[in-house]
This record gives sequence, structure tokens and C-alpha cells, in this order.
Amino acid sequence: MIMVRAIVRPDKKEVVLDELSSAGFHAATVVDVVGRGKQKGIKFGDVVYDEIPKSLIMLVINDADKEDVLDIILRYAKTGAEGAFGDGKIFISSADEVYTVSSGVAGL
Repeated sequence: MIMVRAIVRPDKKEVVLDELSSAGFHAATVVDVVGRGKQKGIKFGDVVYDEIPKSLIMLVINDADKEDVLDIILRYAKTGAEGAFGDGKIFISSADEVYTVSSGVAGL
């Protein structure tokens, strides 16, 4: 199993979640976050905004579903055909164990 953490623009959150759900990936945790990327925030005149609002989408999936999930996120989180600074990042890591709290059952 793997955990996918996708940081996306808040206005892309719903379309990404809808497309993931349409593809059968219904379970996700979403958190509103703030941060900055390589560009160190946005500067307007003398004011620098270094806490840019983003949405963090987290899901745990089977290894075999990695490419499908990545394709959906990359396709629907991108701004325009070419993408833009601030579109986000995707982090992949292993999820060694998963348990359902109510039943104590291991696995997805």
C-alpha cells in the first residue's frame, strides 16, 4: 500500500476529488493548509504573501493503483494546458499498515 499526499490549489480540490471518486477512489482526507513553494511566496508591490492557501488531499491505495491516481491528480490539478507555478506537489510514501478504528481490521 502507498500513501499519496497531493497539495493542490483550493479551486482544484473538488474536481480532483470528483475525478478520483469517479475512478473508484472514494476514500480521502482533505485538509486546508498554507505554505509556499520554491518561489518563496507571491510579491505584490512591497508586500510578500508567503502563506499561500492550498488543499492537502491524502489517500492510501494499493500499489497497483499508483499510476491511475497520479494520472488523475496530474491531469485535473494542473492550471491550463501547460500548468503554472503554485499548482502543487504530489508526495508518495509507503503505508506499511492500515487499520480501521471501529473494527480493528487490518487493510484497506
